[in-house]
Amino acid sequence: MEKGETVQQLNIPNHIAIIPDGNRRWAKEHGLPAFEGHRRGFEAVKNIMHKSRELGVHTLTFWGFSTENWNRSDEEVSYLMKIFESYILDNMKDAHKYGVRIYHLGRKDRIPESLRKGLIQAEEETKNYSNYDLNMAIDYGGQDEILRVIEKVLKDVKSGGVKAEELRNVTGKYAKKYPLYALKNYFDTKEQLYPYPDLLIRTSGERRLSGFLPWQTAYSEIYFADVHMPDFDEKELVKAIEDYNTRDRRFGGNTTKK
Repeated sequence: MEKGETVQQLNIPNHIAIIPDGNRRWAKEHGLPAFEGHRRGFEAVKNIMHKSRELGVHTLTFWGFSTENWNRSDEEVSYLMKIFESYILDNMKDAHKYGVRIYHLGRKDRIPESLRKGLIQAEEETKNYSNYDLNMAIDYGGQDEILRVIEKVLKDVKSGGVKAEELRNVTGKYAKKYPLYALKNYFDTKEQLYPYPDLLIRTSGERRLSGFLPWQTAYSEIYFADVHMPDFDEKELVKAIEDYNTRDRRFGGNTTKK
């Protein structure tokens, strides 16, 4: 922040997406089991949810479990699935209180039935809320999402439900004439007010996106935090937003800086 500037004077992103990395490394560094690292990581996630809402962030996305995380031990996967179920239940009270709509990003066909039912119920109970959006990416992979989009598009084109020319991303001088394009409606973030993250944060010092939201993050500003997720607190979130405020978001056009 500039000298004398407050958090209230910052330009707050409409949509923040987080790759919460480093739970197991945090646990190892503290001589604790991996499960405790995951538990502390989820506690940090809940705190960030509250803080982001206070700051005025409309949409928050967390990547809880990737399509590749099935390669972990059965014991760890089972523990994570139970945490997700508990996480959903814990969030429902706040969802109703603050008008938070919950979305699931990813596949529902491979997760445990109890978790699947919990996600479906959460989406159904909050579908009429619009104050905030919370995306829970569970069994999500960017390549998998694109493959699912292709499958749905081919099915609709074949049935005549959509024309190929309607799928093009209309930009430039034609954008006002054709402000919407059909392809975005096939992604997991369809129907959302802010489907594209303004700021994407990855914790634990990793400098890669691992295929997270490849379509949606085309123009996202990326911030790599060196701390592990259990240590990513309110101050770290504000630091990320401060860094975001130094960026010149051109979207392929001219500079916005004076």
